[in-house]
Amino acid sequence: MDTKAQQFQKGEDLGLTVKRADNFSDWFIQLLTKAELIDYTADISGCYVFRPNSFALWESISRHFDDMIKKDGVKNAYFPCFVSKKALEAEAENFEGFCPEVAWVTRSGDSELEVPIALRPTSETIMYPMFSKWIRSHRDLPLRVNQWCNVVRWEMKRCVPFLRSREFLWQEGHSAFATKEEADKEVLQILEFYRAIYEDLLAVPVTKGTKTDKEKFAGADYTTTVEGFIAPNGRAIQAATSHHLGQNFSKVFDIGFESAPKTKSLVWQNSWGLSTRTIGVMIMVHGDDKGLRLPPRVAPTQIVIIGIPKKGKEDAINEACDNLATLLTKNGMRVEVDKRDNKPGWKYNYWELRGIPLRIEIGAMDLEKKACMVCRRDNGAKQSIPMDDIVVALPKLLDQIHDDLFAAAKALKTEHTKQATTFPEFMGHLNQKNIVLVPFCCTGPCEDKVKNRSKDESVAAKGEEEIGLTGAAKSLCIPFVQPDLPEGTLCFGECGAAAKKWCLFGRSY
Repeated sequence: MDTKAQQFQKGEDLGLTVKRADNFSDWFIQLLTKAELIDYTADISGCYVFRPNSFALWESISRHFDDMIKKDGVKNAYFPCFVSKKALEAEAENFEGFCPEVAWVTRSGDSELEVPIALRPTSETIMYPMFSKWIRSHRDLPLRVNQWCNVVRWEMKRCVPFLRSREFLWQEGHSAFATKEEADKEVLQILEFYRAIYEDLLAVPVTKGTKTDKEKFAGADYTTTVEGFIAPNGRAIQAATSHHLGQNFSKVFDIGFESAPKTKSLVWQNSWGLSTRTIGVMIMVHGDDKGLRLPPRVAPTQIVIIGIPKKGKEDAINEACDNLATLLTKNGMRVEVDKRDNKPGWKYNYWELRGIPLRIEIGAMDLEKKACMVCRRDNGAKQSIPMDDIVVALPKLLDQIHDDLFAAAKALKTEHTKQATTFPEFMGHLNQKNIVLVPFCCTGPCEDKVKNRSKDESVAAKGEEEIGLTGAAKSLCIPFVQPDLPEGTLCFGECGAAAKKWCLFGRSY
């Protein structure tokens, strides 16, 4: 056995070697690889392999969301990954926003294509010609379809797995309605589904709100969003969006219906998407210096059972582990038994790195007491639970872990959400790793000024090398829940205009 293999066997090379608070970026990348979530492709930068541990998380998230939208009447479909240049250019405003990121196919074998085709950066221009064919009368409405697929956006910025990559997985829903009121209602319903995925499944608190006109999707009348917060570096992150497209695309692609004899009306449309960014957000919010801390509801394995060997008792201990696993599985829990011949301490480190919510230890003394030792991954607390109580106790404990993870993350988010009314006050909070609620005029020129000024002042104060603190601030959302805004309050951006809304600003991924 070589030296590295010996270190791994002893657990010396198993855990993380950088602390979360010391270098958050290095901690994140090291965790993704050591917990066997991703691997790197050899020759294409910005693209990553989802290993079984991470793909199982995505499957869990997908199942939960898929169940939600199907119960609400949405049906799944699949559309091609290729889109013509003509179709992309048909919606000029939307295409212009994606143009730098579009990946083009220009050759087939040894032949140049007469007309290049693009890999989808999003699917409006692929789906909506079909909508125009399928919708003829009010009887064809509403049309609500969703697809689970990959998209390609050739990012030129620094790529980070799960957060910003050149290919990622997502769902994209697209809807058409007869009336604006129906479309408005769906936008908020889908946004509530996204909130539930983050808060009720992933234990990640989010803020619901509307994007400013500057930050909305280019083809939308308005964009709603759920925004997360990453405490170690004070950065916000857009978690999912639900767009009201109005009649912008239906005009371009002639998507209409006969609303009365010989009278054609254009449909009202929405689009909405949730991606594998969910995994990255969850990891960054809950991870610690030991590795992942998976919320129990999303964890592919909720409980790992480890036997503590004792000479002469091996068969009895293994049998007890298997019997308990069978019992817990029958009662709806997701369980794995680790029978490898590694030492127990090595196994503890192995599963802690991978974030399994509960570890059960069964040794000879536990057999005598007809109990087992249960250890929580989130806080390390241990307790002995009688076997007769285990089926009732463990689901309650799993729910408690979810609630505690959510409460801790929400407390941090609340602690780092500040309120300011002037630009200097805003910058003071921003440079203490906070997001800031400010009175804002909601105009594009002022938003540009805030972005540029915050970048310049940050660099001047901290220096270019302090990447964690420097950088421009931008609007995150106009939260749905608004504090009172006294009449005459001026915009914090010092443009001299009256504030229209409280808006959340911060540095963002």
